[in-house]
Amino acid sequence: MTAPLRVALLGCGTVGSAVLRLIEDQADDLTARIGRPIEVVGIAVRRPAHHADVPQHLLTTDSAALVRRDDVDLVVEVIGGIEPARSLMYAAFEAGKSVVSANKALLAEDGPGLHAAAAAAGVDLYYEAAVAGAIPLLRPLRESLAGDQLRRVVGIVNGTTNYILSRMAETGAGFAEALAEATELGYAEADPTADVDGFDAAAKAAILASLAFHTPVSSADVHREGISAVSATDVARAAEIGCTVKLLAICERVPNGAGADTVAVRVHPAMIPTTHPLASVGGAFNAVFVEAEAAGQLMFYGQGAGGEPTASAVLGDLVAVARNRVAGASGQGPTGYADLGIRPMAETPTRYHVSLDVADRPGVLAAVAQEFARQDVSISTVRQTGRGDAATLVIVTHSAPDAALSATIAALRDMPAVRGVTSVLRVEGLS
Repeated sequence: MTAPLRVALLGCGTVGSAVLRLIEDQADDLTARIGRPIEVVGIAVRRPAHHADVPQHLLTTDSAALVRRDDVDLVVEVIGGIEPARSLMYAAFEAGKSVVSANKALLAEDGPGLHAAAAAAGVDLYYEAAVAGAIPLLRPLRESLAGDQLRRVVGIVNGTTNYILSRMAETGAGFAEALAEATELGYAEADPTADVDGFDAAAKAAILASLAFHTPVSSADVHREGISAVSATDVARAAEIGCTVKLLAICERVPNGAGADTVAVRVHPAMIPTTHPLASVGGAFNAVFVEAEAAGQLMFYGQGAGGEPTASAVLGDLVAVARNRVAGASGQGPTGYADLGIRPMAETPTRYHVSLDVADRPGVLAAVAQEFARQDVSISTVRQTGRGDAATLVIVTHSAPDAALSATIAALRDMPAVRGVTSVLRVEGLS
């Protein structure tokens, strides 16, 4: 068959324009890989006047009409956000069209509904670009590792925060200074809230957990903390114990003690040993570390954002859904058969690194240790730095439920001998 497969492109910003350019530049190769040519027949944008470099006859502001056009076979959604993206994707499924999306926020909020609609229509929903840009990650979780049981997925999935924390470690800068540099270089948006407060990483963590553990997980199920409270002192203290600070998305399959497993999903800054593979991931790069029962430890690393890298992932999905269309079939979607319970953060086992300004007198260490013991939290290491008014206790705990650790910190703040709890960071990867 030589008739082209016709594509509707929703959005033509940084990613959309890169997708359009790659389709044009690789037209012959794409035809050979798919078996039929790919042709973009419409591009939905809000302000056509802002896209003078795009063939004007393709532009439309009526995205709803575009996805329902009879001459459209496949839809690529790169506008982002919840609406109108959600309505447009459902409309595409109703019209029998497969969808490729990079919309992490929508997939984290309404993934099960979207997958059900695609399955009912016998079409595909692919979204490799929604997590970690160009890194092939979601398809390996969904397909390559389908015969294995995954125990843990831990990743650096936000390039902006990784750049900020990397610069803090390299230069000794504070958070505000590193953020200003990231903004100037274009790594951070004018409003960096989604990145620095962890919303972006939480949406990606929900998608990863859903695929890894065959359980519907939404962004509302993810415990989220950002990096704005991380100080230069925190980063320096991490270096003192052979660690570095990263914003991690952590997805775990955790036994509940009653013979069943639960899913714990969290995003927060944490100290990790410099020997851990994720510790060396610098700048705006992303990396995800996977632990599986049979396959063992796997690492996925690469460009996590940007127009060209993200467009590469979009185009890979477009080739996959186009091949399925040519074959008259649809690909295997994710399964939610396990339907494991979501473990609250309060019950999730973690470790803390705590810095305390304390009075330098006998009995203080014993009193502090007693507070930890009262909450059944075991201390792994403790050391004192400075003397007199500059005395500081630095404590690393063993693993304990997060609620017990939080209660310990609250009690320490009320102790007369503790002048202040100056830093609390979770610790990952220490034996």
